[in-house]
Amino acid sequence: MSPRQITVLGECVADAFTEPAPSRNELALRVLPGGGPANTAAALARLGTPARFLARLSGDVFGRLFRAHLEASGVDLSCAVDAAEPSTLAVAELDAQGQATFSFHAQATADWQWTGAELAGVDLTDTACVHTGSLALVKEPGAAVVEDFLAAAASRATISLDPNVRPLLVRPEVYRARLAHWCGLADVLRLSEDDLDLLLPGTPPEQACDTWHAAGARLVVITRGAAGALASLDGERVTVPAVTTQVVDTVGAGDSFTAGLLHHLGAQGLLGGRLTDLRLDDVEAACRFGTRVAALTCSVAGPNPPWQSRLTQIATADRA
Repeated sequence: MSPRQITVLGECVADAFTEPAPSRNELALRVLPGGGPANTAAALARLGTPARFLARLSGDVFGRLFRAHLEASGVDLSCAVDAAEPSTLAVAELDAQGQATFSFHAQATADWQWTGAELAGVDLTDTACVHTGSLALVKEPGAAVVEDFLAAAASRATISLDPNVRPLLVRPEVYRARLAHWCGLADVLRLSEDDLDLLLPGTPPEQACDTWHAAGARLVVITRGAAGALASLDGERVTVPAVTTQVVDTVGAGDSFTAGLLHHLGAQGLLGGRLTDLRLDDVEAACRFGTRVAALTCSVAGPNPPWQSRLTQIATADRA
């Protein structure tokens, strides 16, 4: 079964990584196109799901980089907005394990300036799922517009959210104040263990899942890095191990996992409504696929998700 379209809404971020410079008085940066929602859209398209990205793309040098990257990945940008504001920039520092810490340059940038008029004409007739998250949900003035769009989309599409908490830009309490409302809109809530620690400090993952189920989310998936993922469907749980890989860095791994999860569910014809036909073994299979996609993303530098052909090659080699 060919998956139906998934529409992703959110930001593009220029991820700048430090590199060796000719002298101690210089800083060399290698800039890669990133941003959680953009990474997810690119990963979906590379996996073979028709992916449309609702973004506000600047005309600056970074905006041109985003556009070229997304189009090369096969993402539909027909509803993207040409924005006058500058692009968002994040400078990443990697630790010995490849974990990234970001400093953001995001004041008054293009990604957060959504208006109701810009989203009013988006046709969701062919969309099985709308995915969003990260800063687009919390950065004003556009956050309220995004929430209204999700509320309208919920009548015809599965809603997927990834909070992707960025405490250096937005205080965690801002996310906490809106999370129950988001769960009321969402069918799928995917978040990391780090997000859990910021949103519900000291809360066991299983208890957190029950809290978010009670607020409305049917499927909650908590990714735990090398420890794999915990998935909870209306309180029924399954744990999926991570795929062992040589980690270059973890940038974009969670976004790739989300893309793998949604791609697999969509390919099984399980997206498009309130997940009423979803079973726990479907969730387990989708999470296992998501961990494979995430592992391949970790094996290369930056948010560079794999193409379906790469997954097919590995599967063929494993069977040989």
